[in-house]
Amino acid sequence: MTETFVGANALRARSHNRQVVLGHIRRAGQTGRAEIARASGLSIQAVSNIIADLLTDGLIVEQGRRASARGQPPVQYALHPSGGFALGVEVRPDAVFAAVLDLCGTRLGAERAPLPATDRASITRAVVGLCARVLAASKTPKARVLGAGVVMPGPFGRTGILGHGSDLDSWDDTAPDAWFSRALDLPVVVENDANAAAMAERIAGVAQGLDTYAFLYFGSGLGLGSVHKGRLIAGAQGNAGEIGHIPVPAAGRTVALESLVSRLSVQRALQAAGIEVSSGDEITRLYEARNPVLLAWLDAATEPLSAAVTIVENLLDPQCVILGGAMPDALLDHLLGSVRLSPRSVAERAGRSHPRLLRGASGRMTATLGAAALVLNQAFTPQIAVQSQE
Repeated sequence: MTETFVGANALRARSHNRQVVLGHIRRAGQTGRAEIARASGLSIQAVSNIIADLLTDGLIVEQGRRASARGQPPVQYALHPSGGFALGVEVRPDAVFAAVLDLCGTRLGAERAPLPATDRASITRAVVGLCARVLAASKTPKARVLGAGVVMPGPFGRTGILGHGSDLDSWDDTAPDAWFSRALDLPVVVENDANAAAMAERIAGVAQGLDTYAFLYFGSGLGLGSVHKGRLIAGAQGNAGEIGHIPVPAAGRTVALESLVSRLSVQRALQAAGIEVSSGDEITRLYEARNPVLLAWLDAATEPLSAAVTIVENLLDPQCVILGGAMPDALLDHLLGSVRLSPRSVAERAGRSHPRLLRGASGRMTATLGAAALVLNQAFTPQIAVQSQE
């Protein structure tokens, strides 16, 4: 099933129609006005007006003419990579990351800075300084930056699941999007890290071409980003997807999922055996050396992760479930090969066009890139008038 975004010919829908046209151009790679009009339901004149605006704004470029059987060959249009840029910022408990993407989702630069403290002032200084550095290093003109995405570990606000080692101080008294928008002098969208990681895979990862999928994100804890018909499922307070706190079976008992399946849990297992690790490369070397403590952690993670995949499939009916984030590829591949896919799942069906499980392609900076992808997705994905087609 694919999603076709249709246009609205009312004047009030001008912004929506720009998103429709940009989205069609992005998916097609290059296309002409007639194809856009047929796909969107907009009139040729409406498409022509939007194309003219997009050319003036520098968001698209002409790509010559396509040969046709008769008449004047139609002009083709494509995204202009340097027509717009997106900043992505990830705030972790111990560091801040920033990246910049061009309009086509290509990474132009990335920077990291340690976070000495997690109070609001320290976070803000680190974010502002790091964004200035990454824009300067990548020679990105700020005037062409469409906005910034800022991601932080959830949950947002004071809830019953705070205090598990992977969350930041509450921002209850201030909306973080407005706060960072003032600090950066840019439009800002704020999301949790799992949702941002899920969107990164849609813009420039293995979820390209997928409309409905789930992303199990290994940050410090374990989160779930859910995309339905091209849009994130955020929940009432932005806290949908806190899957790390659900109870799952493990060796005859019931535990919180991320207590056995997360980057924090593998670090704790190694620390209990006197092994300190501070990077994914160190964990990879332990895996290559067949470290028994790490292999035991992987074995213990199989049952609860398998249960979580079944829960996600039956609750959300995704086209596929993706595993990724700040976990070494070798461990993700091991987990993918170990997960026991349940036959009692809506995902167990004939004629599937995608595997039930995939590994995310964006690596340890998934959420940082996803923060920028949130901005790009807003440019390409309309928020109204969606029509489903087989």
